[in-house]
Amino acid sequence: MGEQQGRRSAPTLHDVAREAGVSLATASRSLNGSARRVKDEYRARVLEAAARLNYAPNLSAQAVARGRTNAIGIIVSDITDPYFAGVAGGVFRAAESAGLVATIAVSGRDAAKEAQLVGALRGQKPRGLVLVGSRVADAAVTRRLERQLAEFAEDGGRVALVSQQGLAFDTVSFENRAGARELATRLAELGYRRFCVLAGPETLVTATERTEGFLAGIADAGLPADAARVVRGAFTRDGGYAAAGDALEHGERPELIFAANDVMAVGAMARLRDEGLEPGADVAVAGFDDIATLRDVTPGLTTVRLPLDQGGVAAVDLILTGDGASPTALTLPGHVVLRASTPPRL
Repeated sequence: MGEQQGRRSAPTLHDVAREAGVSLATASRSLNGSARRVKDEYRARVLEAAARLNYAPNLSAQAVARGRTNAIGIIVSDITDPYFAGVAGGVFRAAESAGLVATIAVSGRDAAKEAQLVGALRGQKPRGLVLVGSRVADAAVTRRLERQLAEFAEDGGRVALVSQQGLAFDTVSFENRAGARELATRLAELGYRRFCVLAGPETLVTATERTEGFLAGIADAGLPADAARVVRGAFTRDGGYAAAGDALEHGERPELIFAANDVMAVGAMARLRDEGLEPGADVAVAGFDDIATLRDVTPGLTTVRLPLDQGGVAAVDLILTGDGASPTALTLPGHVVLRASTPPRL
């Protein structure tokens, strides 16, 4: 009995509101990610009071009270890929700013597993789900995913995709075709005439869009259709390494290798070196995404810069502000960045 009397009861939301000198409603909105805005001054006071009191919200109680926890679930294809890490970073930053808890799950680039993860996260009653990754050209898998997401939305959850448009949910997409098309045009202007495209899997929509855009840019430059050879490989560093090897072993050596994402391009540069060739000098290399790790790549990699962090922030904003009545489609542009890996050939 003495031990029970010595225990201190856990602080409540009322305690936090009293400590911060604000109303209970203001304290609740500050901590629970309400869509209603709270003055920064009040929110800071509430957060400081919660920290002093060691207050932790009861997520289970929240779920019972309003049918949803104070959480956002994120599903990415590969958290080790800087592309997905960049978008997820934006999601986490925006979620924290809104007073939400973000949790992450990884599908391992398995489209079927992505649908399974949606089903598993639904049971945790998150406020919203953010799916980050390319759609696949598999109608059956897409239908399963759509069904899981639709049931989640019908139950009061909000969905946002950072992906291609096409599903009936709020979507943030990047201009893959346009960015790759502009890149090809700029490279042709630098004097390149013989290309190899490391295209990624045919089933991956992102890879297809970027490959098609690049080939269109070559056509825009007045180059013949056979100016670019397409080699398929996994959308990874090792995939780029292997695909670059195929490109070097079969056919005439290309003047420039374009990889459909930066991690493939990094793998291609490693393969060139292993073959005794210098990237940028013997064979030029370009990528797509402008991932943060390119700061450590030599020579600097020409690429198409995508606002990855902004894409994650925009997805959370759609979850918090969207009405769910009709899907919102937001497209973010890419920008060509020319670096030392593609020196002029004129």
